[in-house]
Amino acid sequence: MGHAERHERQAAFEFMGEELRRLRTEANLSQEDLGLRLCLGDGMIGHFEAGRRKPNLEQAQLLDLTLDTGGFFHRWRRWIDEGHFPDHFRAAAELEETATEIRLFGLSLVPGILQTTDYAYAVLLEGAANPATVKMEIELKLAGRSDRARVLDRPDPPVVWAMLDEAVLRRRVGGGAVMGAQLRHIAALGRAGRVRVHILPFAQGAHPLIESLLVLMAFNNAPSVAYVEGLRTGHLMDDPASVTHCNTAYALALGQALPVEASLALLIAAAEEHERADGIPG
Repeated sequence: MGHAERHERQAAFEFMGEELRRLRTEANLSQEDLGLRLCLGDGMIGHFEAGRRKPNLEQAQLLDLTLDTGGFFHRWRRWIDEGHFPDHFRAAAELEETATEIRLFGLSLVPGILQTTDYAYAVLLEGAANPATVKMEIELKLAGRSDRARVLDRPDPPVVWAMLDEAVLRRRVGGGAVMGAQLRHIAALGRAGRVRVHILPFAQGAHPLIESLLVLMAFNNAPSVAYVEGLRTGHLMDDPASVTHCNTAYALALGQALPVEASLALLIAAAEEHERADGIPG
């Protein structure tokens, strides 16, 4: 997402927040009162009104019903949702843009913001039932992943931790050349200090994150969130107890991971292995 488009979206969030504040005030409801009616956590209405967060579709519909808006918030949310990301991931993708710290765990695939274009294309191609008929859809998704990767190029980039199960390194996605380039890309980000990389080796056996990928995000002026994902589904959590549980699981798994230098060395060794399989000289 370019700077101008990001600015436009933020302006749309702030407009929604101003409308919500106006309608809530006209209804003689405090932020706390409205939050209770929608069964939202402490301060969430305040985050909506400040443009730091946006309601999901269900919350937008409840706002419409509670404030008798004629469907304004639902229509606004539908408009905001038009883009490159699947429904289950869209909210998490938007939060990536403002996060001050992102901690990633990849169970079987490289996390999106670390993917090269060729690796991402191979993943998306394998996920298509009939690749010949979905080229445009794949191109749109690739554009979305490229936009996400630019979070690392921000003037004030987030602190990024990337913990990868060794399975991510060993699964040959797109062939040896593509996989080798992908692993070297992650190693280069690690060497440049842009991402702190840790590998969870097979030798550790089971670990606290063995069931799912995980993304943890922290912000300057909003509560932390956690995101988990399965096949064509995902779940964004902002409940403090759930986020704390995910943070604890991440910390426990990190304690079983290799140190940074050993992790970077393993990335390069695995890259060379993949490249040799494609006949690429070391």
